[in-house]
Amino acid sequence: MSGSIVKTPWHLWVVGGLGVLWNAFGCFDFTMTATNNAAYLEPYPQELRDYWLNMPAWTWMIWAIGVFGGLLGSIALLLRRKFAYPLFAASFLGALVSMGRSYLDKEAPAVEGMAFMSLVILAIALLQALYARWLSRRDVLR
Repeated sequence: MSGSIVKTPWHLWVVGGLGVLWNAFGCFDFTMTATNNAAYLEPYPQELRDYWLNMPAWTWMIWAIGVFGGLLGSIALLLRRKFAYPLFAASFLGALVSMGRSYLDKEAPAVEGMAFMSLVILAIALLQALYARWLSRRDVLR
């Protein structure tokens, strides 16, 4: 199909738009946590806040790749760019490493519902990457 124009499917706008909203919240969460925003972090137990704020720098970088990769991937998807797939793939890997590190860390505080939410985040990140790959292979993304 090279050279021909492939019509943008309606679901790209839905997935891309929802992806921007979802990933923008992830970026907001990261930014509020990284800047130690007292009002935002107030509902969380002090033990959890201390854990987050004392994470190693590499963990913060991996988390940033996860959330900002997802947002940039969603924007690239809406722009119908092939690099949406590698951005989403980086986002998924960032989330996987970041959450895997927390899960394996014996000093990480246990938070009710955190494991389930982590699985939801990972599933969405993986589905976004697979969706972008699928669209790329169908020549919807250029």
